Amino acid sequence: MNIREALEYIEQAGKYGIVPGLDNIRALCGKMGNPQKELRFVHVAGTNGKGSVSAYLASVLRQGGYRVGRFLSPVLFEYRERIQINDRPITKSALCEGMELIQKACGEMQQEGMTHPTPFEMETALGFWYFQQKRCDIVVLETGMGGLLDATNVVENTCAAVLTSISRDHMSYLGDSLEEIAVQKAGIIKKGCDVITAVQEPEVMRIISQKAAEAGCPLHVAEAANISRVHYGLEKQKLTYRDVKFEISLAGKHQIENAAVALEVLEVLREKGFPVAEEKEREGMAETRWPGRFTVIGRKPYFIVDGAHNEDAAGKLAESLKAYFPGRRMIYIMGMLKDKEYEKVIARTHFLADQIITITTPDEPRALPAYLLAGEVAKVHAGVTAADSLEEAVEMSCLLAGKEDVIVAFGSLSFLGRLMKIVDNMAGKGNGRK
Repeated sequence: MNIREALEYIEQAGKYGIVPGLDNIRALCGKMGNPQKELRFVHVAGTNGKGSVSAYLASVLRQGGYRVGRFLSPVLFEYRERIQINDRPITKSALCEGMELIQKACGEMQQEGMTHPTPFEMETALGFWYFQQKRCDIVVLETGMGGLLDATNVVENTCAAVLTSISRDHMSYLGDSLEEIAVQKAGIIKKGCDVITAVQEPEVMRIISQKAAEAGCPLHVAEAANISRVHYGLEKQKLTYRDVKFEISLAGKHQIENAAVALEVLEVLREKGFPVAEEKEREGMAETRWPGRFTVIGRKPYFIVDGAHNEDAAGKLAESLKAYFPGRRMIYIMGMLKDKEYEKVIARTHFLADQIITITTPDEPRALPAYLLAGEVAKVHAGVTAADSLEEAVEMSCLLAGKEDVIVAFGSLSFLGRLMKIVDNMAGKGNGRK
């Protein structure tokens, strides 16, 4: 099996459908030798912020000298980013070797009358196998969507169950209310782990506290009272957490909260056998990179990309734009998936824009067509245009924007990697503004 065949096999597995529950992933992992049972995990769930928190944790633990596996979703540039060790994606040869084992296991499962595993179940098992093969000290494991029934929840050796900001998203799968969604997310809590959470809405905190108590798990909250001396900035941000000063490179006001959650987790991990010296902790926080999350990719005009694809994230994006660019004229490039609450994203962001360009997210079957998104925007904002392609949207935004203006591309994360490459290529040819 070569890399093309491996990726095609993963993609084609989507045709078999989904069987709710963890039976399939347990069976698949069992046929792989249950590699997850030999690993220790930081399990991260939440609606927004889980990628950033995971990035901080992986960076600091790596600085501390540990071999750190990381399983993440979605990816920006290349499929292999999903499975990483110490910031390096799984090798092509390892991906092919692992998928050959998975293909054999899936065939056996079908012969036994079981449903073929989903692509995400296969990717999860592949990650476990790779991390075990490479003898990772600890794995930072992001859930795919929920928690309780997420394929990643087959793990048992959870050191820390981490709940980032929980809000309404994926409601057709997770439930209509915050309480129902919180129950799914808090499903990663297991006996023997510590629970660390961001400050949540009261109804969410009740669920998390209840689930932690039922499992007999200590609960730690990254309280705002522990954060002081905050200095916001696009290039560097500073905060003091529990009397220790830190600098971070990720922009966005919400990154202060994400950093606090990560620091609270690191304090717990210190007691679980993963200490990191304070100097290395500061270095790891400062050197954390996480593209596509309020990331500056151009200047004069500023060009910002952000994966705000739900109401809560859109509100945080608007808050950051107001804080960093008060009074500036803004041009949006917006692309959404049709199963997201795009009306609410529009409502939380449209008032800051002078012009809004909509796009159809390329190569994405769930993409909302640009003209339909433009029609929704037109209900509340007159200055909207549907672009025929991502390249056209970038070109239009650069023509519309003066040097003191701000271009903001946001919505589905699935188009941001390609957009970043387009902007980079334009700058390299002298056609973009950097």
